[in-house]
Amino acid sequence: MTQSNASQALLDRLGIELPIIQAPMAGVSSPAMAAAVANAGGLGSIGVGATDAAGAGKMIAAIRERTNRSFNVNVFTHQPAVADASVEAAWNARLRPEFARYGAEPPAALKEIYKSFLVDDAMLALLVAARPKVVSFHFGVPGAERIQKLREAGIVLLGTATSLAEAREFAAAGVDAIVAQGWEAGGHRGMFDPDGPDDRLGTFALTRLLVRSVDLPVIAAGGIMDGAGIAAALRLGAAAAQLGTAFVASTESLADAGYRAALTSDAANHTVMTQAISGRPARSLANRFTALGADIPLAAVPAYPIAYDAGKSLHAAAKAAGEFGYGAQWAGQGAPLARTLPAGELVATLAAEIAQA
Repeated sequence: MTQSNASQALLDRLGIELPIIQAPMAGVSSPAMAAAVANAGGLGSIGVGATDAAGAGKMIAAIRERTNRSFNVNVFTHQPAVADASVEAAWNARLRPEFARYGAEPPAALKEIYKSFLVDDAMLALLVAARPKVVSFHFGVPGAERIQKLREAGIVLLGTATSLAEAREFAAAGVDAIVAQGWEAGGHRGMFDPDGPDDRLGTFALTRLLVRSVDLPVIAAGGIMDGAGIAAALRLGAAAAQLGTAFVASTESLADAGYRAALTSDAANHTVMTQAISGRPARSLANRFTALGADIPLAAVPAYPIAYDAGKSLHAAAKAAGEFGYGAQWAGQGAPLARTLPAGELVATLAAEIAQA
């Protein structure tokens, strides 16, 4: 099968016309964004890792009110956090001066604020009942029983890999395509073990490696912001491209005013991979929180998502005082190329740029 045929086969499987997938950015991608992308011919996505089954059900219903096209629901498949009271107490003590700037105190005790899909039976039941066209996994491979139930429901499965070893694990588990997440990508790094070694492969190197080594369609993700980038990924053998940062400034994005302003500022030229905000490596616009985390030993940061409990509380306290610099302003290295357009119009623009390229 030629690459163009392979790409078309994936698009047919996903039920879309264009090789454009809007990344499922939890807290940023909205049902309105996913529906607009879907209606424009791409694959719209929502991230439900930061909500529960009831919240996810409402988001899915909101998409279906706006479109009858395919969309993707992304779940977080991290290992459940192992709490360490001494690390968490020391983390609160480290952050206390930052909270004090805004007349606030850290949470009395940090909690595991997100439940992993690996142990969330209610989320599994919701997805099996709701049957979105696509479900994608970030941070690891779910158990065989969960994958089997989703497949029996007729759902197409995608898995994010940052290395060949991770891609092979997903392939063995029976997913339908691999999202090759390069080091350039914004947001949380999908690596299975956040404390393990990371070869930091770039998007194009990883895409080409997976195309050559894994017998599944590959979706390139990381640093791709326009049609020329999508076309380049397709020429390297990708069947489609996934774009996240490109949609952060869109009309339908849930990004707040401070996040949007930062994306159009000099900060866009200086993205930073940080573990301090959430407890897992994630690429953010340079801001007060990334500066704070620059010199902190990784062992001092509580586990994901326990650290995020403190991070979100600090952001909320600072934001109430008009300071947005402690937010999770996730963005990839292509951030300076972001455009402020409605999501559907952006997809149409990308499609025209692919044709031109």
